Formats: sequence, structure tokens, C-alpha cells
Amino acid sequence: MRRYIGGCATLLSFSLKQSERWKVLPVLLLAGWLSGCGGSQTTVVEVAPTTSANGWRWELPAFFPYPLVPADNPMTQAKVALGRHLFYDKRLSGNGTLSCGSCHQQAKAFTDGLPVAVGSTGELHPRNTQSLVNVVYAPTLTWANPSLTLLEKQMEVPLFGEHPVEMGVNDRNKAEITHRFAQDAAYQRLFAAAFSSQSQPVTLGNAVLAIAAFERSIVSADSRYDRFLQGKATLSPAETRGMNLFFGEKAECFHCHGSINFNDQLIHAQSRIVDKPFHNTGLYNLDGQGSYPQPNRGVYELSEKTEDMGKFRAPSLRNVAVTAPYNHDGSVATLDAVLANYSAGGRVILAGLPNAGDGRLNPHRDPLIVRISLSTQEQQDIIAFLNTLTDETVLTDPRFSNPFAE
Repeated sequence: MRRYIGGCATLLSFSLKQSERWKVLPVLLLAGWLSGCGGSQTTVVEVAPTTSANGWRWELPAFFPYPLVPADNPMTQAKVALGRHLFYDKRLSGNGTLSCGSCHQQAKAFTDGLPVAVGSTGELHPRNTQSLVNVVYAPTLTWANPSLTLLEKQMEVPLFGEHPVEMGVNDRNKAEITHRFAQDAAYQRLFAAAFSSQSQPVTLGNAVLAIAAFERSIVSADSRYDRFLQGKATLSPAETRGMNLFFGEKAECFHCHGSINFNDQLIHAQSRIVDKPFHNTGLYNLDGQGSYPQPNRGVYELSEKTEDMGKFRAPSLRNVAVTAPYNHDGSVATLDAVLANYSAGGRVILAGLPNAGDGRLNPHRDPLIVRISLSTQEQQDIIAFLNTLTDETVLTDPRFSNPFAE
């Protein structure tokens, strides 16, 4: 099955009514990514198959690209089933009190509703828990580390990290944790099915592979907005106004949240050039020279380059209505406050309050973050549109649920 649509140069110039234009924008953007945005030639977009060579099946609308999966960790039903059990099993933590699902709860789009994550020993993480929904499309996997690009590698951070402790796995307890699963008859069967070619499949390495496969299976593509794009749902007047603002040049939200995943980092099976931008949104300005509070200084923590101060990844806005609080440190409680900060061109924290400063004057602020003076009604319209990105299917689908609660 094929769709023929114009190249990038036609994005905002083709002759459709304004109300119809935004229905095809995600497909047009996809065409741009697949063609490299070169010229105005006609682009052929192959509608992705939903079944892999290993029999794994994704249910994807036509405008979703086929996910990219590492060749050394292919998707299989057995591996995803094992990963789902391990994801929700507290025995994977050092002290047996925390699972991956403790901080990534399905009903909250695999976030936890807290400003910052809490580890197995009660230690606070400096950053807000990110959603795992559509993580298969993410070319980078943390708020501010451009080098972590594979789930299998990123998972070492929550498992083995010591500053802060999250899962609390270390050299002293790895053997004990492995033994917990090796002596469990149900896990013996699950591991054997997922890694049938191995004589001793119960290992932490295989556990990481299985959890990564399960996380890649969590795809959200059935929000009311997705159904609207397919002609299966309608939007209210407020939602339509919000959509037009979101994708228009006044609010300019789409510059950082314009992909099919509503962010600006995306990778898929047909990717050619993968952009990995990080942004300073003017959230802080501690000293008038752009400083952010430690240890949350963005990409700067790794690069030590002044221009990287305060740069963080733009998160996906899918299911954003259920993932409060917001920003990298969970310091913004509501979508209303988020929109107010963007409308002002940065956040102002008054003198006498923690981390006081005028983020509007941050010299490292992204050029896209400028005062746009959205009215209260316009902000509410954008929020109404953002609410259409909630996918009740992914929030309730038994395939992603806690198997121990059944």
C-alpha cells in the first residue's frame, strides 16, 4: 500500500482549507523525514507493515512509521511476555521493594505522578520520571544524555546506578537477584521460551533484553486525535482552535512537538538523518547569566560547554494530560502553568523563593522560546487540544498491565 504526497516545500502551501490542513500535517511531516526534506519532488511513503519477521505484531495507523529494533534483540512474543513480568517484579531490585513499574505506572502513561522519582532505598532522583510510551521511536532516552541511545544500555542506569540508587543492583547482590528468578518455576519456563537456544537462559543480561522488548511494545497510536486523522472522530471548536494554534506560527508548539510522537527527536526503520536536539526553555536563570540548579544543568553536566547549560530533551506530548507534574525536575505542577511559562517566553521565580531568577532573560534560552502573549482563552484551547492526545487504550490495555495484579 502506498500514499503519494508532496515534499517538504509544500507543507504550508498546498490548497486545503485551514481546518483540513492540520489533518494531514503529521503525514506530510513524515514524508519530509523519509525524503530528507530535499526539494519539492513527489515523495512515495510506504505504509509500514505491522508484522515483523519474527511474528511480532504492532497495530499502527497508516501514518505511523515502522519501528526500528536492534538486530541483536529482535521482538518476539515470548520475550515481550517475559519482559512484562520482569518489568513489574519487585524482586529485580536489590532489596525487593521496587519494580520498573513502580516508577512507570500504566494509568499515568508509564510515569509516576511525582515531581522526581524515588529509588528503592528512598533516595530521590534529581529528575522527573519520563513516559515509556512510544519509547521505541526515541533516538535518545534520558532528559539530557545524548549518548544513551539504546534501551539495553540505558537500563544499566536505573539498575546499577549508585548516585542516586534506583533499583539498587550491584556486584554484591547480582547473584542473589538472579537466583530469585532461577528458582522460580514460572520464570524458568518464561526465560526458556524467550531464549530457547540457551542452556542457562536465566541471567540479568537476558532480563535486560526482555524488559527492553516489552518497553518497545508499548505503542500509543489510538488517541482521539489519531482517530480524528483517520476520520473516525471529531474535535470540538475549542480543540480545533487549539490544534490550529499548536500547529501554527503564533504558538509555534509544533517546532519542538511536531512529529508523530509530538516531540522533535524521532527514529524509525526508514530514518536517514536523525536529529537529536536539546533545548533551554528559560525555566531558570539563577545568577542572571543563565545558570540552572545543580545537578540539573542539562547537557552541560556531561559536556561542560556553556552553551549546553539548561538544555533538555523535549518530551513527547502524547498522554501529557496524565503525566503531571512537568519539566525535567517536575517543578511545574499543571499544564496551565506550562502554557503560561511558554506564553511569557520563560519562567519568572520571584526573589525570596528557591531558585529565584528571570528565565525570560536566560542568555542560553532557545531562540524558539520567545514571548508570544497567548490569551487565557488561547492557552485553554491549546490544553483542550492536548487532552485529545490521551490514549485510553494504552492506559488500560491488558498487554501492558501488571500480570501479578490479575
